Amino acid sequence: MAERTTTINAALAGTIDLGGDLTVNRFGFGAMRITGEGIWGEPQDREECKRVLRRTLELGINLIDTADAYGPEVSERLIAETLHPYPDDLVIATKGGLTRPGPARWNPDGRPAHLRAACEGSLKRLRVDQIDVYQFHRPDPQVPFEESVGALVQLKNEGKIRHIGLSNVTTDQLEQAQKLTPIVSVQNRYNLFDRSSEGVLEACSLEEIAFIPWRPVEGGELSEAGGALADIARRNRATPSQVALAWLLAHSPVMLPIPGTSKVAHLEENLGAVALDLPPADLAELDKVAVES
Repeated sequence: MAERTTTINAALAGTIDLGGDLTVNRFGFGAMRITGEGIWGEPQDREECKRVLRRTLELGINLIDTADAYGPEVSERLIAETLHPYPDDLVIATKGGLTRPGPARWNPDGRPAHLRAACEGSLKRLRVDQIDVYQFHRPDPQVPFEESVGALVQLKNEGKIRHIGLSNVTTDQLEQAQKLTPIVSVQNRYNLFDRSSEGVLEACSLEEIAFIPWRPVEGGELSEAGGALADIARRNRATPSQVALAWLLAHSPVMLPIPGTSKVAHLEENLGAVALDLPPADLAELDKVAVES
């Protein structure tokens, strides 16, 4: 297993296009965990988090996903401090549309004025003139969805956003947004044991839109899983998290996992999934586990 976690490269996962002009390896990094407890404040080990960010690039990961709400603002600042000036092939995706009144608290705010301020704040923190992929973090029930998406369209027209993505949406909302602007990615909760967004994934597959599953390994809790997942992990000399990530990659060609961590060793372990070629029988067994869950 050591070989699989230290000598592999994200390119083994294959590539996916975002908007036709950005190509990334189909295994990214989610930068939510490079913050404090409750995704609030500075990380406990700032230097280790900076090592994680540098190691992502060394391992061929060229998509980093973040948000203004992570910290808040901590994740974006740390990315810029560590990696700017960015490599030409690095795509940084960020999000706006949530406010943070305290640790582990997330309140939607889809007002156009808020989204404009959030986007402009992200531009400054990330030290860029244009955000590669800007995602609407979560629909706000108090604001018409088309108004929120329309605000991002305006920012795109101004050159501040290159491509628009969505997060935590339904198939109807995806279809509604596509009437207003091209959508290059959808980021919904999805993993081996939570397939509630299967319909959204199917819609993304039909439209060749990248599907970015958040909590792809259930926040690391899969390491405690038993049953078929544990058996398959033992048979393949892998960890349960590696198996769960390998299943995601095999499940759909538009799947783009972005597992996050604040530790280099964990980053390398997660990436071991791209070198894991699960037999068809194991994939079928995992499909059944997911459906039964």
